[in-house]
Amino acid sequence: SLPEGVQKVPGFCTSRRSGTPDHAYRITKKAQISAPTKQLFSRRFPENFSIMTLVKAKAGLQAFLLSIYNEQGVQQLGLELGRSPIFLYEDQNRKPAPEDYPLFKGVNLADGKWHRIAISVQKKNITLILDCKNRITKTLPRSNNPVLDTKGITVFGARLLDEEVFQVCYTLCNCSNKNCQLEIKADLIYFANTHFWTFK
Repeated sequence: SLPEGVQKVPGFCTSRRSGTPDHAYRITKKAQISAPTKQLFSRRFPENFSIMTLVKAKAGLQAFLLSIYNEQGVQQLGLELGRSPIFLYEDQNRKPAPEDYPLFKGVNLADGKWHRIAISVQKKNITLILDCKNRITKTLPRSNNPVLDTKGITVFGARLLDEEVFQVCYTLCNCSNKNCQLEIKADLIYFANTHFWTFK
C-alpha cells in the first residue's frame, strides 16, 4: 500500500506498444516521505552525482522536490522546482555561500506540464538538462573535496518547516523515450553509478 498523501495516477504515456501504460505518483500535502540519509548512502554521499526525474508540478508552485539535511538539521542539498529554480548545496565548509547557489533564470519547472529534468554535478559545475534538449551549465563554487553529512535525513517533496509542499506526478526520466514507444521498467531518481531509489 502507498503512504498517506500518495496516489497512483496515469503517467506520462497512457498507452504504449507494449500495452502497459505508465503510472505516476501524485504527492499531496499530506505526504511525509523521508528516510535516514545513511540508509540511502551507506558509505558517503557521492562527490559527483546526477538526479533525473520526469515531473508535472502544479502551475505556479515554488517548492523543493528533494532536500538532504545534516545531523543538526541544516539543509545541505535541495532541488527546487518553480520559476527560476535554485539548486541549494552546502558542503562541510559551508560552501558555496547562499548568494552563490546556482539559479536557473528563465526556466519554469512548475507550469503544469510534464518535464524531463536531469541535474548533473561534476567537480565545480552543475548542468541542468531540461526536456532532453535545453542545457544550462552554472558554476558550483564548492570546496575541493566536498563532503555532505549522511547522518541526517532526506526528505522528498518538501523542506522541513515549509508550508508549501511539492505536489507532483512523478515517473522515470528517459530521454530516448520521447514518443511513448519504450517500456518503462521502474520509477527512480538516479544519484550515481550505484545509488538509486525506486518508488513503486
